[in-house]
Order: sequence, then C-alpha cells, then structure tokens
Amino acid sequence: MRNIELKARCPDLAQAEAACRRLGAAEAWTRRQTDTYFRVPDGRLKLRQESPGEAVLVSYHRPDVAAARASEYDVTPVASVEETLAALEARHGVACRVEKTRTLYLLGHVRIHLDRVDGLGTFIEFEAVMGPPHREADAQALLARLVLEFGIGEDDVLSGSYSDMIAGRGTAAGIP
Repeated sequence: MRNIELKARCPDLAQAEAACRRLGAAEAWTRRQTDTYFRVPDGRLKLRQESPGEAVLVSYHRPDVAAARASEYDVTPVASVEETLAALEARHGVACRVEKTRTLYLLGHVRIHLDRVDGLGTFIEFEAVMGPPHREADAQALLARLVLEFGIGEDDVLSGSYSDMIAGRGTAAGIP
C-alpha cells in the first residue's frame, strides 16, 4: 500500500479539531496506541496495539525528509500479541516504544491524526491514501493546502517518526 504523508508539531490540538470540523472532516475514533519498534536493517517495523482495538504489524519505508513524502507500507493483523512480540524481540530486539492517544478524522481519502505522544507533545499527521483514482501530484497539492488550512509552519514539519524523536535522532526541520 502507498500513501503521501506529512507529520508536524501541533501545539494546539483544540484548534486543529476546530479546523477539522470547519473543513467537514468526520471524527472516526480516539484510541490509545502502543507502538513497539524493532531494530531492522531496512525500513521500519512496529507492532501496534490499540485500546480499544486490535494489534497489527506494520512495516514501512519512507524517506526522512521534512516535507510531504511517499510511504510504502504493509499492515498485517496479529492474532497473538504476546507470541508475536516475543518472537520479534528475540529476532530483532526492541528499538523503542511509543505510547500515544490518537484521534482520527477522515476527509475524503485523507486521514488526519491528532496525536498526544507521551513524553514528546502534540502532533498532527496527514495521510493521503493512494490508489485509483488518486494521483500523487494531487495528493501533494491537497496536503499543501491542508498545511495552510491548519497553519502549520515550515519549522513544525518533521522528517522522521516519533521513534526517531524518542531515540534522540532529531526529526524536526533544522534539528540535527
């Protein structure tokens, strides 16, 4: 699967929620998520546990640039969290865990995530899901429009993931 995504700091989630409503985005759910990242040689691999909800294994590749970028990903349902976690820990080792509360809004083929990440702060993420009839150029233009609608500054855009921030690798534009 493929999407075009952009992640940014968002100091005021209430203002972002108001922007979602103004744009006609539908609130889908709010869930607590724990993402366990594993040390893999290529891309990223995480086990996501949701409450309420189920667990999935997510592998993905995307460039670490502070801009809207393409992400190739696979999502696999997990029947036994304990067995999967133990097997992946033994094989790869745990890089870190990210705990957050996420609210999902849907605006057409765009998922808007409003995140409260433990120890890091508040963030917004746009994911334009790709596939017919959606083209990458259109998704890039739509995300650029959303950046303006939500008042996201260039310095707020992140180049990496929450796991990078927790590991201290720095992900905001201009941060080494």
